[in-house]
Amino acid sequence: MIVDALNVFVTVVEQSHFSKAGELLGLSQPGVSLHIRNLENEMGTKLLHRSPKQVRMTEAGAILYKHAKQILSHYEEAGREIRLLRDEVTGNLHIGASFTIGEYILPAKLAAFAKQYPLVSLQLTIGNTEEIIAAVRMNQLDVAFIEGETTDPELVIIPYMKDEMIIVAPPGHPLAESLAVEKDMLQEETWVLREHGSGTRAFSDHFLQESGVTMKRSYVFNSSQGVKEAVSAGLGLAILSRWIVRKELAGGEISELRLRQRLLEREFLIIRHKGNPESMAVQMFIEKLLAVPRT
Repeated sequence: MIVDALNVFVTVVEQSHFSKAGELLGLSQPGVSLHIRNLENEMGTKLLHRSPKQVRMTEAGAILYKHAKQILSHYEEAGREIRLLRDEVTGNLHIGASFTIGEYILPAKLAAFAKQYPLVSLQLTIGNTEEIIAAVRMNQLDVAFIEGETTDPELVIIPYMKDEMIIVAPPGHPLAESLAVEKDMLQEETWVLREHGSGTRAFSDHFLQESGVTMKRSYVFNSSQGVKEAVSAGLGLAILSRWIVRKELAGGEISELRLRQRLLEREFLIIRHKGNPESMAVQMFIEKLLAVPRT
């Protein structure tokens, strides 16, 4: 089978030795040589330079190696997908998410996943970033999504997607008329903030401190929905994910303050506990969200 020959060829190249490749593959050296000879006959050219100490690729061999790696990867992925046709994905999947992701991004993703894998029972728990991290560490969640940073050594951390953060203001706010807002124009304003422990609060605190912004007054809400409603009602400025205020921006209920030469961005992360075995349901859920096969 051509896949077997390509696998032998790739192993020989990566081991730089026929005997070592044979040991890894459970083949005799003559068996390895036969696979390589058949490939060279098939391609009509020499693929490897052989010497007693090492094996080097010819120019044609380098081309075949590049494509062989791709072919073997596609072959493995095809086999995995075919196995999934026989072994349906089942089980319980308890997902955790911080507010922005859980309320504005995951619902559509969960609906699509549930449609494709109807035998998986889904449960979603939403909390602030610190609460979700704590729940993962206590093995209360199979997989979770956070909008803050973590370097917890007990967690597997996978980058998920970028999130644009914007400064929003009540309709008719004087700064909303500016085409570009400078940092010093934000001084002595009233700000509406999330509670401590929230990824949005951590981002806001970092931005305000880094920019040297002094607040005239601040109000704290324990949900982004509350912050959004407070801004819309005229209470003050806030920093929120664009995901949260898309409809309000389009409807004119909230105004965006555009900073000059500064993009506010953070990263959403997928986390799970290192000590928990990754079930097929978790594996497929992460894979569908990332939209690429995991390696």
